[in-house]
Amino acid sequence: MDTAPAQDPGQLTFRDAADADVPALVTLIESAYRGDSSRAGWTTEADILQGRRTDPDGVRRVVEAPGSRLLVVERDGGLVACCQLEHRGEAAYFGMFAVRPGLQGAGLGKVIIAEAERTVRESWGVREMHMTVISVREELIAWYERRGYRRTGELSPFPYGDERCGIPQRDDLVFELLVKDLG
Repeated sequence: MDTAPAQDPGQLTFRDAADADVPALVTLIESAYRGDSSRAGWTTEADILQGRRTDPDGVRRVVEAPGSRLLVVERDGGLVACCQLEHRGEAAYFGMFAVRPGLQGAGLGKVIIAEAERTVRESWGVREMHMTVISVREELIAWYERRGYRRTGELSPFPYGDERCGIPQRDDLVFELLVKDLG
């Protein structure tokens, strides 16, 4: 949803998450995707999934896993966004992307994803960025397509019955792999 003119995202700082960041990161991720607070932004999944998006253990696993980074994005000393980067051979996986709902639509996402792509190219020398998106999230997929990602048609099942991934409100949820050439 980049229909509004891009605004200056201000001075952003990027760093790897530490264990002490986990509680704030869980709060940020939950606020961007689930519950009423997520409706302040445009990336909400509240109409298709209820329950949790993540929990402290899930975030901690990303922070501590070998070949994985959880990038923390701050502005004026405050947490405004995050994203997961995971090294997978010739590719990197991009996930757990969250921008504080009240700041969505102001150009932060474009800056953050560009920095994530630069980071994985320089750190790991990867040629592609991969991500999975719930296929019914057409507006979100279109946003990624405008950033150079392409739909692959490669689908993977949604983990129905695993409440760690949320409580589906529809029976047609699947993940689609999106890929961007970073070469």
